[in-house]
Amino acid sequence: MNYYIIIPAHNEEVFLRDALESVLAQTKLPDKVVVVNDHSTDATGNIIDEFAIRYPFIKALHSRSSDEHLPGSKVVAAFNKGLELLDDEFDFIVKLDADVVLPTGYFSKIEAIFSSSPTIGIAGGFAYEKNEDGIWELNHPMDTDHVRGAFKAYSNACFKAMGGLKVAMGWDTTDELLAQYHGFEIVTDDSLTVKHQRPIGAAYNSKARRSQGKAMYLMRYGWLISLIASLKMAWKNKKIRIVKDNLLGYWEAKQEGTPFIVSEKEGRYIRKLRWNRILKKLF
Repeated sequence: MNYYIIIPAHNEEVFLRDALESVLAQTKLPDKVVVVNDHSTDATGNIIDEFAIRYPFIKALHSRSSDEHLPGSKVVAAFNKGLELLDDEFDFIVKLDADVVLPTGYFSKIEAIFSSSPTIGIAGGFAYEKNEDGIWELNHPMDTDHVRGAFKAYSNACFKAMGGLKVAMGWDTTDELLAQYHGFEIVTDDSLTVKHQRPIGAAYNSKARRSQGKAMYLMRYGWLISLIASLKMAWKNKKIRIVKDNLLGYWEAKQEGTPFIVSEKEGRYIRKLRWNRILKKLF
């Protein structure tokens, strides 16, 4: 199998070199890598150029955008710019964050996962982050069949069926829901331990959380599922404010008549899938 990687990078001079070195250390190297310098004001661009000069399969793309940190929409917009430089002759494509360090056999195992079944559409490992004592520990959502957006791999067929990634907060939930809608499976491998050097949510603020609530509206969750999902997030992160911010974002999107990012039929499937999971956990 051949595979491509796209790495969006905004002010990642502290971590980017480690991420790229971990890609170069893979037992199975990628066929193409595009690193998108997304409006960085530090040395990120210089690091990208350095690697692009040394390794012909790494391409640099320098892009200007807003310097506002908006988790989700900004990173996917940068990913899509990188996608424009690639053809579609890949077996799987990877969206990789610039602050992760991969184990050396990561993509060999991802290849084996995709090779095992044509119905597997998304694959990935598990994220580990440093705790206050400097020890790497598992930091993963409660749903173990979820692949973190920081290191997500898609089969060619799945990526095309979904229509690529949505430029919106919640894109890494929407993609999995749409993958399942189109008949694809999501597979995780807990032996693939990825070091995530910047803790998740470190840059999230009230505005970003409102965007998360907006994403729930755009995915046609409905009010009650959005409330349950927000309570789950608040409990996991020990921040009750998340509920208020999420629901405010949901309400603002509804009041503004913001266009949905999934069809009505997809929305019905998503709500049914969500309710099935909620009821399964309750009973």
